[in-house]
Amino acid sequence: MELSVYDRQMVRITDRQGRMFTGRADVYPSGFGLHEFGREEESIRIGVYQIFESDAARIETLPDLRVLRAAETWQQAGAYYVRIQAMARKHHISLRQEFDEHDRPDTRYIVVTDRDFPVSTARMYPLDGSSVMIGRVVVLPEYRRQGIGSMTVLECEQWAAELGFTRAVLESRDNKTAFYEQLGYEISGEPVQGDTFRCIRMEKDIG
Repeated sequence: MELSVYDRQMVRITDRQGRMFTGRADVYPSGFGLHEFGREEESIRIGVYQIFESDAARIETLPDLRVLRAAETWQQAGAYYVRIQAMARKHHISLRQEFDEHDRPDTRYIVVTDRDFPVSTARMYPLDGSSVMIGRVVVLPEYRRQGIGSMTVLECEQWAAELGFTRAVLESRDNKTAFYEQLGYEISGEPVQGDTFRCIRMEKDIG
């Protein structure tokens, strides 16, 4: 397959193990991964993932998938919709619990839409001058296991880095730490029982 046609396109790659990676593609020529990976073939990087041509079983473009840095009320409403549908309803979380003191007018939200319909979200807010908290990472059930959750977190990191933050912090549910470890996060605290879930603090350098 000719990987160059996918450069800078929003794509979903399914590898030969059935794993899916979704995001904006950066195409690298053969030889790029020779030193680091020992492989001399073209590859695509999506976030932290490098997928080589021989590992890709299928690549599809996703022209209707968009990433929004929510700045307007309707975009923020998309973030709230995803959280209500996929978290509050499923886990019987009250709206007062789900929308806490960190959902403020100056809180930043990433919203992923498919055909203008919100399907994923995350929020972030500063902890101090160098660290940002990423949380409320939620994907609608029918869009899970497609790499969209990873893309949402990585989009938060990129935005935070552009704003000058050098460290990302999150509080993972204790059964989701492996997901964040794949994205480069490390456990930095002991499990704590919250109002709804048992969570563990994790951190990652992004600067």
